[in-house]
Formats: sequence, structure tokens, C-alpha cells
Amino acid sequence: MSDLVPIAVQLYSAREQLAQDFVGTMRRIADMGYVAVEPYGGMHESPQEAASLFCELGLEVCSSHIPFPDESQRDGILAAAEAYGIQRVCIAYLPPEQFSTVEAIKRSCEQLNRAGEFARANGLQLGYHNHWWEFKQLDGRSTVDLILGELEGDIFLQIDTYWVQVGGLDAAGIVQQIGARAPLLHLKDGPLTPEGDMTALGQGNIDIPGIVAASANTAEWHIVELDRCATDMLQALEDSYRYLTGAGLARGRI
Repeated sequence: MSDLVPIAVQLYSAREQLAQDFVGTMRRIADMGYVAVEPYGGMHESPQEAASLFCELGLEVCSSHIPFPDESQRDGILAAAEAYGIQRVCIAYLPPEQFSTVEAIKRSCEQLNRAGEFARANGLQLGYHNHWWEFKQLDGRSTVDLILGELEGDIFLQIDTYWVQVGGLDAAGIVQQIGARAPLLHLKDGPLTPEGDMTALGQGNIDIPGIVAASANTAEWHIVELDRCATDMLQALEDSYRYLTGAGLARGRI
């Protein structure tokens, strides 16, 4: 068995293609060789329908992005987790103003801790997926240290390494600092600007090999996610897969 970390794809990357042809797009993603998928909350197909196709195609589900689990969302989150057969779920977004001050960050962590209580009570583990505004220096303090200190210990961080770098920090260093509390890494590439079009992995400015090396003993999944791309998205996902496997950075199915 290879010691390389397996590769998944965040399906938000192919949201436009999935909306037009869910079955055909999923078959193409499976044929690329991805080991697993990470669904997102806005998919047109029900979790039950999607999970049936994933199973048919031999694709695992490593986790799922979810909306914030307020009362109106909880039943749907639990149903999706059951359908996908997963324990890990990730809140995909909290707005920038919730990380603009030390006190705002503390309130956001309290909010996430309450969500973690819901997850824990239902046999799930909650994670939070960052963008570029969460991690920085604020009032002379590292917000990474602040967030890690305020969050309950069983809440993991799904580190989006590209956005960490866009925010001005060293992604490999952050991954190494957070260690086993970041079992799911998001990998993307591009110009390292908030609005720039992303590229296939290996074609942009981020140090993917350095990030993989920094997470060698802690990452359980490398998840490819391209929010937008100036080229054909499915080709970019295939090129990303080939880059990771061809460079010996991660493990696929083929």
C-alpha cells in the first residue's frame, strides 16, 4: 500500500458542468482516477441520488461541505451525512467581517463551537474551511493561534492552502503548525490573488510540493478545488490529477 495521500475533488469545482449533466460529468471525474469526492450544499441532485452514483462509480466520499447548521438546516445535514456515509462535515464559509477583530474572531469561534456541539451529539465531526481573511496578524497576535485556542479541540480545520497564501502567510508553514488538526487539505493553484482565475495544479505560483511535504505525516486527503478557471474546468481537474500523481505527490486510482 502506498504511503501517498489519496486525492479527492471538491465537486463545487465542476458545479456548472454537474448542473448540465450530472451523470456524464461524474463519470468523467471517475475516469480521471480520483479516489473520492467532496460534495457541496448546492448540488441539484439529492444526497441519496448522488451517493448511489458515487457508489456505482467506485468513488468514496471523504467529507462534505455544509451550510451553517442552524435549526432549518440540521435535518438536511444529518440526512446527507447518512446518505454519504461520512462523519466529517465542513462549514464552507463565514463572512470576512466575522474575522475583522479579535472580539469578532472570538464570537465566530463561539458560534462554531455551538455547531460542533450539534455535530458531536449526532456522531459527526465538524470542520471549518478558510478563505484568505481568517489567518493574519491582528493587534500583534497571530489569528491562527487565536482560532486554535478558541475552538474546541475536536473541531478540525480544512486548510485551503491557496487562500492561506493569498492572505499573506506561508501555506506550508501553517499546515505544519496546525498538524493533525488539518486532516483534509484543499489544493488549488493560480496567480495568488483574490480575484484571479485559477489554474490546474502545477501551473500557478503556489508551492504544492512544499505543502505536501509539510503535511506528510498529518494529511489524510488532498482535495483539489478550483473555484473558477479561465480554461476548461474538467480539463484543469484532469491536469491537476495528473500533476499530483505524475510528480509522486499523491495517490489516485489509476
